Order: sequence, then structure tokens, then C-alpha cells
Amino acid sequence: MKTITVFTPAYNRAYCLHKCYESLLNQPNQDFVWLVVDDGSTDNTKELVSSWIQEKKIEIIYHYQENQGMHGAHNTAYKLIETELNVCVDSDDCLGVDAINIILKNWQLIKNKKIFAGLVGLDADMKGKIIGTKIPSTIKETTLYDLYKKHGVKGDKKLVYRTEVVKKYPPYPLFEGERFVPLGYLYQLIDQDYKLLPVNEVLCEVEYMEDGSSMNILKQYRRHPNGFAFSRKSRMQLDENFKEKFKNAIHYVSSAMFTKNGSFVTESPKKFITILAIPFGIALNLFIRYKTKK
Repeated sequence: MKTITVFTPAYNRAYCLHKCYESLLNQPNQDFVWLVVDDGSTDNTKELVSSWIQEKKIEIIYHYQENQGMHGAHNTAYKLIETELNVCVDSDDCLGVDAINIILKNWQLIKNKKIFAGLVGLDADMKGKIIGTKIPSTIKETTLYDLYKKHGVKGDKKLVYRTEVVKKYPPYPLFEGERFVPLGYLYQLIDQDYKLLPVNEVLCEVEYMEDGSSMNILKQYRRHPNGFAFSRKSRMQLDENFKEKFKNAIHYVSSAMFTKNGSFVTESPKKFITILAIPFGIALNLFIRYKTKK
């Protein structure tokens, strides 16, 4: 069995998926399997991936499901993955040059230390510029939360998880009529029990597409309020200081307004903070409505 599963959720991305495929072909170390979770595509994604499977240049697993959104594709991937490690590379991104070797080299340092859930490495753009900031070299172990909130690191980072760890936690919830729950929900749960090994090397080259979640976050926020409310409730419980809890309470109030949930205070894990956040949540809701009114 291979050591790593590179999994890619794909929804109508046949026009750009070849870049991800080519980055996998170019890996000097082929100790991986590529899992493509086709999340209900209506383009020629299936035919395209089938042609690559027939080429037999790398090991590929293709799985089709009805559209559930990015988090639903992650749920499916975690059910299917059998390798020791897994890493998500989005359909518009590329695995970094020599990323598999970098992952395996660093994995050997911690694989027998059960406190580690995996690695956290760098993202770069397609020209090689680091997204955000590097990880301070003084940090020998961290959680994803501490990386951003305590160490001041900025920008998206690439997570490589021990598969047996991610399988311990509940799947992302699916809400009828919605297709988005922030992926950070799972990562914050893992943070409560495990550490990550920082790797100051590029594991993924990313491109923020006009039809991607990153470029349409306010529209996502309005279209999928139950998913965002679920995430904010979790963050209110798990965040470590008042400022973060209050910020998430503001977003929770705003999402509750979109769902017309009159019981949002009762359902909140931090009722007093939620009450304090109501006027700010209303203002945020009005702002999002204005910005997405079209």
C-alpha cells in the first residue's frame, strides 16, 4: 500500500484539473495514490479522469457522488482513504515540486510520536511566492490554532494528517439545501488533542479561481447560513479567549438572521456573549446583505 493519499474534491473543474494531475506525474517519489472525489460534476470530469486511469502513469481512484459541497467531499474522502497519511490538493491547485519527498522525510521524524496528528507546511502561488508568511523556525510543534492566534502566522497553509486521526472525529454535517460547512471545524477539533510538526517548505501551489470558495466567501456566507452557524457555535466553544469567542458570536448572530432562527440565543454554547454580540451581528448581517444584494 502507498503511504500517502492525495485527495482532490472536484466539481465541474475538468478545465483545470489537468494541472493538478501533471503536478502529480512530476513527483520524483510516487509513493502516493490520487483519490478524485467527483462531487456531482456535470462536465466531462469522469471521462477525463478515466482517460488518466487508463494511462496507468500513477495510481488513481475515482469516486462519484451527488453534489454535497466541499465538506461532503472531504467526508467521503476520509471514509475511502486507507493509506497512513492524507493531504487535500484542490482541483485548481498543484502539488508542490518534490512535495511527496518533503512530506515523507518529515513524517519519519514524528510517525512514532502519537501526539502528532501530522504536518503543516507552506502554500505558494503559481509563481512560487509564499502565501502569507513563513512559520517561525523556533516553533518545533504547534496546533493550527496556535499557529495563527499565538504565533501570528498569516495565509493559507497545507495540512497533512495521519489518517487514523481524522477518522476518529465526526464527519461534517450536511444541511438540506446547503453545500458548505467551513473545513476548519474538523481542524479545530483535532487541535484539542494533537500537535502538528511545522515544515517550512512548499507543499502546494495554489490559484484562487474566480469560481472558487475563497473568491466568493460572502456569497457562500449568505447561501449556506446553517453551515456557518454550526461552525461558529463550535468555535465559540473551543476558542481560548474572549475576543475570539465574541467575534464568532457576531458571525453566529448574523447567520441566525439569515436562517430566521429565533432560538439562536438558547442554542448558543455561550449565551451571554451571544447576547452582547446581537447589535454587531445585526450590523454584519445588513452589510452582507448589501454586498450580495445582486
